[in-house]
Amino acid sequence: MTYRRLSEDLRFTPEHEQVLRGLVINESGPGTVLHDFEAFLTFLREQEVQVTRTYQLPLRVLSEINARLARPIKLGLKRPQQKSYPHIHGLYLLVRASGLTCIEGTAKKPLLVVDDAVYRVWETLNPTERYCTLLETWLLRGHPEIIGGRGRSWSRVPETFREWQWFFLRIPDEGLPIAGDKAAEDWLRYWPGWHNLGLLDLFGLISVRHGPPEPGKGWRIERINRTSLGDALLALLLAGFFGDFDNIMQLESEDKIPFGVLQPVLQPYFPEWKNNLSVPEWTFRAGTHIFKVSLGRVWRKIAIPGDQTLDALATAILNAVEFDHDHLYEFTYQNRFGASERVNHP
Repeated sequence: MTYRRLSEDLRFTPEHEQVLRGLVINESGPGTVLHDFEAFLTFLREQEVQVTRTYQLPLRVLSEINARLARPIKLGLKRPQQKSYPHIHGLYLLVRASGLTCIEGTAKKPLLVVDDAVYRVWETLNPTERYCTLLETWLLRGHPEIIGGRGRSWSRVPETFREWQWFFLRIPDEGLPIAGDKAAEDWLRYWPGWHNLGLLDLFGLISVRHGPPEPGKGWRIERINRTSLGDALLALLLAGFFGDFDNIMQLESEDKIPFGVLQPVLQPYFPEWKNNLSVPEWTFRAGTHIFKVSLGRVWRKIAIPGDQTLDALATAILNAVEFDHDHLYEFTYQNRFGASERVNHP
């Protein structure tokens, strides 16, 4: 497989500008992302959903969510998991990374719930603002660990855009045949990854010709084509933001990535994008926190006031198991968006 040339094929052209200026965004398109995202949110608001220990959707809800999508996919698997449904896998990434949902409940019964305060803001956004918010969420906050994958632990910005870029360079103008090509099927699993493939389809950036389901097989794809919108958005974002390394470094230096980063690039072509989603800041909760720490069969319960530092907690842990303080430490946890946070020894 030969790659198209980066300099020639990803330039932003007048044809791209014409595609973007003529675009109409509503629940009917482009793609099905707005319809399917709202269907997923509605499902979560209607019933209690207990997630797994790794904070993924339970098997029992997947077929029902799939049935609510605009274009459900048919699988030949007897017990499909969340990742077996690339579109649901991608939608789950969006509802977590956007802050529209969070994990509540207990360690034994974690629940995926819609954050009412964030949802009220979401309801005020028009279709263009929703589409752009979800696109930005995917590109800038869509860390693979949210859906149980592996990402760059040191980076605040996912590699999503680069994966999209190099995937498009591999698709010829006449489309990429997949059916019957085992190497191509395996390649898609890792590059751009099933969830990214599902999201490219949901956003209308590719068109996928589905194949019939086969016993014991997952999503069957016959052919993938780029869309004119996909080409235009990729070229614009490369020229206006992702092609400038300083932009990425600026985001890396931020404590958190704000909403509306891509607005200056996209708003000239999507003038309806005026407002952004917002997530309330979490406030300090006073009280005593109790941790259970273990090393093999040895465990301790440690109580510590909420206004103490993590360095004090590390000291308490080491003292509890009579360890010396001659090594560095690191605390790792998932933030409210499902992405990994790491706090290192000072």
